Amino acid sequence: MTHINQPTGFPTTRLRRLRYHSGVRRLVQETIVRPEKLILPLFVRTGQGQRIPIPSMPGNDQLSIDEFVKEVKEIESLGIGGVILFGIPEKKDAIGSDVMSENGIIAEAIKAAKDVVGKDFLVISDVCFCEYTDHGHCGVLRERKGTSMLDVDNDETLRNLVIQTLIQARAGVDMVAPSGMMDGMIAAIRQGFDENGFEHLPIMSYSAKYASSFYGPFRDAAESAPQFGDRRSYQMDPASSAEQALREVELDIAEGADMVMVKPALAYLDIIRMVHERFPGVPLAAYNVSGEFSMVKAAALQGWIDEKRIVLESLTSITRAGASIILTYWAKDVAKWLQ
Repeated sequence: MTHINQPTGFPTTRLRRLRYHSGVRRLVQETIVRPEKLILPLFVRTGQGQRIPIPSMPGNDQLSIDEFVKEVKEIESLGIGGVILFGIPEKKDAIGSDVMSENGIIAEAIKAAKDVVGKDFLVISDVCFCEYTDHGHCGVLRERKGTSMLDVDNDETLRNLVIQTLIQARAGVDMVAPSGMMDGMIAAIRQGFDENGFEHLPIMSYSAKYASSFYGPFRDAAESAPQFGDRRSYQMDPASSAEQALREVELDIAEGADMVMVKPALAYLDIIRMVHERFPGVPLAAYNVSGEFSMVKAAALQGWIDEKRIVLESLTSITRAGASIILTYWAKDVAKWLQ
């Protein structure tokens, strides 16, 4: 008989004792996905009675305000933590005027949502310009000095971001989430809030947002694809060092961000973990983005994978990496699965 060298402690130490019974497994679980920790992105458009399916994101729709209100009521009833809003205006222009108007689509959506949900339900606004500009970039465009290249003017865009966020604050938003990766955006918005009586409003910054290929379906949903070039001059290069992401997060915290975010989630679990370890105590969100969603949906529709089990495992991995908040298009499904 062949002698087997047993691991130190065996048979006293048998980790399978923690797995043999479902009740024991539940007792020792530490990484648990809960609906109240999820945020559902919603796409709101002008019009009435419209629920326009997004082909590349099955189960998601562009919603007119009246349909959006119905959706928000259902989401609240499921115990989901809140919604984050993206607007699709009737008209777009070079500076994204609609989102800087008190009668713009996002301001109207915020007011409508706050009229029908309880005070504990969070209505968050994505703060950017790409959905509202006719060029699809995240701010005011200017020629780079000495060249003929158009790029986003960082400091001019900051001024407009302050206007945008004050409009949303007056409409009743509970939190703003700046996503444009402009330098100094958190400081500008924080100062605007504090000087106008909104010092209580938290800011959840897209601190480490990568110029990712996983955003394709979102650009269909929000009708926000750049009309030329890409967003690599302001969003982070996927091949950049992890330390650059940590610098971005550190700067945002210093400028007054109350929560920080890594986007996308699954391809950047290492970044989520590093941020979690470097900045303990700072609430950390991760965005489980449209490409991650659509790939799983496509495979599930072919019968190749078990959607529920894949989704729960993926969200568990994001939580285990260190994210305490997850933005995901599966929020409603997860809430129903976990009931």
